[in-house]
Amino acid sequence: MSSVDPEPGVFIAFEGGDGAGKTTQIERLHGWLSQQGREVVVTREPGGTPVGQQIRQLVLHGDDLAPRAEALLFAADRAHHVATVVRPALARGAVVLQDRYLDSSVAYQGAGRDLDADEVQRLSLWATQDLRPDLTVLLDVSPETGRARRGDVHDRLESESDDFHDRVRRHFLSLAEAEAHRYLVVDAALPVDEIAAIVQERVAEIVGVA
Repeated sequence: MSSVDPEPGVFIAFEGGDGAGKTTQIERLHGWLSQQGREVVVTREPGGTPVGQQIRQLVLHGDDLAPRAEALLFAADRAHHVATVVRPALARGAVVLQDRYLDSSVAYQGAGRDLDADEVQRLSLWATQDLRPDLTVLLDVSPETGRARRGDVHDRLESESDDFHDRVRRHFLSLAEAEAHRYLVVDAALPVDEIAAIVQERVAEIVGVA
C-alpha cells in the first residue's frame, strides 16, 4: 500500500502589543484555512500545554519576578511547547497559528525589561532548536490604543507603564524591519475585516491556496 506524505507544515506566529487584536485575527484565519481543507492547530505562549498553563499563571498573575527569572520561565514554556505541540503538528502537515512566540520574549524581556535582547533571543532559539516561524504577523498597536482596548483588567505585563509598552512596540518594529521577508506588519487600528483580508492574502501565498 502506498502512503502519501503530508503537505509541508506551516508555522505562523502572531505578535504585537497587548490589545492588538491577535486573538480575533487568529480566529478569522483559522476559519478561512479550515474552509481550504487544511488542518489548523491554534495555540499560544505561554499556556499552550498543561505545563505551560502553570507557567502562565506564575509569570502573568503571580508575584513579581526578577527579569532574568521571567525570561527563563518563558523560555522553559517555549521549549516544552515546541517539542510537544508545534513540531509534531508541523510534522504531520498542519498549519500552526500561534499567539506569541520568541519575538515577544525579545521585545518584552529584552527591550521592556532592559535585558540584552540578543541574549534573550539566543536563549529562545536554543530552547526551540532554532525553530522560526514561516511568517510572523505583527499587529502594530500604540500603547494608548492597547490600554483602551484592554479595559480595567490587567495581568503583570499589561499593567506596565505606557513607556514600557512603547519600548516593546518599537522593538517589535525593529525586529520586523531587520527581517522584512519573514514579517507582515499591519496597522492594528484598521477595521477587523480589512486586517483579516490583508493577512489572508499573504498566508495564501505561503500555504498555496487561492
